[in-house]
Formats: sequence, structure tokens, C-alpha cells
Amino acid sequence: MKMKTFKNILLFAFAVSLITACSKKEETTTEESKKFVMSDTMYNTSTFADATTEDAQNEIRLFGKVTAENNNMAQVFPAVGGSVLSIKAELGDYVKQGQLLASIQSSEVAGYQSQTSDADANVSIAERNLQSIEDMYEGKLASEKELVMAKKELDKARAEKERMTEVNKIYRLKSGSVYNMYAPISGYVVAKDISPNEMLSNNRDEAVFTIAKLDNVWVLANVNESDLATIKQTQDVSIQTIAYPEKKIVGKIDKIFNVIDPQTRAAKALIKVSNSDGLLKPEMNATVTVHYSENVKHITVPSASIIFDKNKNFVMVYKTKDNIETREVTVYRALDDKTYLSGGLKEGEKVIVKGNLLIYDAIND
Repeated sequence: MKMKTFKNILLFAFAVSLITACSKKEETTTEESKKFVMSDTMYNTSTFADATTEDAQNEIRLFGKVTAENNNMAQVFPAVGGSVLSIKAELGDYVKQGQLLASIQSSEVAGYQSQTSDADANVSIAERNLQSIEDMYEGKLASEKELVMAKKELDKARAEKERMTEVNKIYRLKSGSVYNMYAPISGYVVAKDISPNEMLSNNRDEAVFTIAKLDNVWVLANVNESDLATIKQTQDVSIQTIAYPEKKIVGKIDKIFNVIDPQTRAAKALIKVSNSDGLLKPEMNATVTVHYSENVKHITVPSASIIFDKNKNFVMVYKTKDNIETREVTVYRALDDKTYLSGGLKEGEKVIVKGNLLIYDAIND
């Protein structure tokens, strides 16, 4: 009886060990079957990037507006006072140099015409008088003093005629009482302060037209006092406008004005921008992002490679198609295109950029 019991115990132990071995084999087979392997299609549609070591970059956002270049802008003032007869250019119009902008009827123009006629007549009178004095001088009937005085009167009359000729040339005055204003340069009318039938004064402080070339424009950004120590000339900037949020505009800070606006408590930074397509208009609001280096080295990866989940940051480290690791990383600073890390990744390790979220879900679900 004891021998039979012993055999039964041995048989039971063998059976248990056999079942355990089979169970472990099934678990191993199941784990192996769950191991993620990147397919060829997924590999071809994914993108990868090597972790590099770079100086960490930082950004400061400034706000400002677009304005015309001072050197490519001209203001038009009325040379005479009078009543506005007609206006030939409106705000936003493109005008060519010499194009008629407006016409004014002015009594002052009539006065200039009268002065011009008088100058012409005075020259003729002075010439005849000199000729008469010269004849009399040769006949001993006039003194040398009278001859000198006649020559001076002619010189004076000719100088006045020349002056009036220049006045008419500068103001483009013609016969009658109409004064025409013309565009001094080719460009866009960016400001207009004139209306039909308006009575204009010849000593007004504001221009009636402002014309600007817009092939190149300025962006003036406000720099707060707290940022003045950081913002420098030649720093790279990117500019965005509300009108064209997708348009990529890049440039450099050309100048920082050493004046603080008492109202805004800010200085101005100037960025010159090419505007060959004419999309940027004066007075447009602009957001200026200033990029600068902190001169501190950090591991750098594309920002698109970072996965934020469960209040942590991860990257998918690629080694082979069947060896992809989910790696937690510590972010030092994240910018639009680059993220700087302070831990979790080494230089040269390859991370998945495009397709990383899909692979993360497949491995970690």
C-alpha cells in the first residue's frame, strides 16, 4: 500500500512539472508573438533623425507694424493756396513719377503769371535803356556812372526773369490760374488728405499726398525695456502678419533706436524686408520672433519626434525594425521646429519623427 502511494505521488509531481513547462512555453510563445516589428510599408513612410548636439536657441516675441522706408517715400504739399478743382489719385493707387495728382485754382498762380510777365517786360525796358545810354555815352551825352547804372538795372531785371522762370519750372505753372500737383516719385499713395472743393492753405503742416515705393518695407517692432539687454543687431527674426499667416518672412534686425517711447516704454527695432510681391502694406500689424543662442550645448531633436503622454515626454529610439525602444526624455526647451533635451538621449541615437505616434501606440497599448 505504501509503495502504491509513493508511485501516485511521483506521477502527480511529473504531471505538475509537465503542465508548468507547457505553460511557460505558451507564455514565451505569446510574448514573442506580441513583439513589435516595423513593416516595410511603415518603414518607407516614416522619417528618422539623428540626435545632435547644438547650442540651445531661444525666442522672444515682439509686436510692431509695417511701414514704408523713409528713403523711398515722398510727401506732396501744395505750393499755393486755393480751391481744389479735381483729384486724380486715391488712397492705395499706384502712380508714376510726373503723374497728375490734383488741380487747384489759385489767385497766387495768377499772381506768379503777372510777375513773370512783368519780369519779361522789365528785361526789354532795361535792354532798350542800356542801348540808349550806350549811344549817348559814345556821343558824350551820358556819363560813365549812368552807363554803369543802366547795366546794373539790366542785370537786376534778368535775374528777376530767371527767378520767375525757375519758379514756373519748379511748380510747373502754366498760363491761367490753375496749379497742378504731380507725383514726385513712382509708388503707392499711402496717405491722402485732400477733398474736392476744399480750400487749401499754402503753409499747412500736413502733406496732401504721401507716396511710397513698397518694393522694400520696414517692420518696426517694440522692444520692452526688460528685453533690451537680449535684443541685438543682426539677430535672425521671423515675421508673421494676420493677413498672411502662412507666408514665411525672414530677416535680421538692422537697427535698434536708442530712444524709449514715453507712452509705450519701449524702444524700436528696425527690420528691412523685401516686398517684391507687394503683399505687405503700411500699418499692417506684425509679430516678430527674435531667435538667439544661449551658448549652452544640448541634445537636439526635431520637435515632431517628441510624444507627450501621461505628463511625460517620450521619443521612439530606432535601432532595427524589430528593436524600437520607447525612451523617456527630459525637455529643456521646445521650439516650433527643434526641441532641446537635458536628459534621456545620447548624441547619434536615431529617433522616429514621422509615424512615431502610431508606433508608440502599437508598442505601448
